[in-house]
Amino acid sequence: MSPRKRGLTEEAATASIDQACRMLRLPSIRQQFPELSDGAARDQMSYRAFLAELLMTECDDRARRRSERRIKAAAFPREKSLRAFDFEANPNVDPATVNTLATCDWVKKSEPLCLIGDSGTGKSHLLIALGTEAAMNGFRVRYVLATKLVNELVEAADEKQLSKTIARYGRVDLLCIDELGYMELDRRAAELLFQVLTEREEKNSVAIASNESFSGWTKTFTDPRLCAAIVDRLTFNGAIIETGTESYRLAHTKAQAERAAAG
Repeated sequence: MSPRKRGLTEEAATASIDQACRMLRLPSIRQQFPELSDGAARDQMSYRAFLAELLMTECDDRARRRSERRIKAAAFPREKSLRAFDFEANPNVDPATVNTLATCDWVKKSEPLCLIGDSGTGKSHLLIALGTEAAMNGFRVRYVLATKLVNELVEAADEKQLSKTIARYGRVDLLCIDELGYMELDRRAAELLFQVLTEREEKNSVAIASNESFSGWTKTFTDPRLCAAIVDRLTFNGAIIETGTESYRLAHTKAQAERAAAG
């Protein structure tokens, strides 16, 4: 029944819609209704089709806002996307493998991921980009530097809050640990990190980026048996991507400098 038949003017009907959207918490419909209703009248849409478009507009916007909240909660240090990754500049990285990982099936299966390579080879870029994909696909994600995680665990242990901290990191679907291998960890710190990995084993995914090959991890984890156990936790049923040793970031900077000098 039209607003006129119900005794409502167009202005009164618009005001009623605005009020109802506020009460029902439908901000997208409230904001876009005038444009959508004009388009529906112009295209002679049926009532049912117009209602479907209104509801899908709200659903799409809610999904986008949820993704934005998950990405923000992940605490990524910067924005990185798979679209922006230069596969031509780094032929060590297989696009098909990365595209398969982008489906996030490995996160669903609680499998680990290891990105190994020197600085400037794109491992952190891939770590953040794949973490972002996971957040956009509905998974809870947390990014943290290895040093920050270890320091937080040590402080939590000193303050008798270790179980709570480990549980907090255990709840996320994907834990992204960056820059693992840049510093040597004493036995206590290594054991605390091992506890986090054990808490997540086969329950939730862990993705790490490291500048050291597995054979060099004894520099970080000085206890050989603990090192072997950690490597096992991070590789069992997981994917390993080696980004190589040549910094394409450095090569890109040099190329820019050469072009500027030639110009």
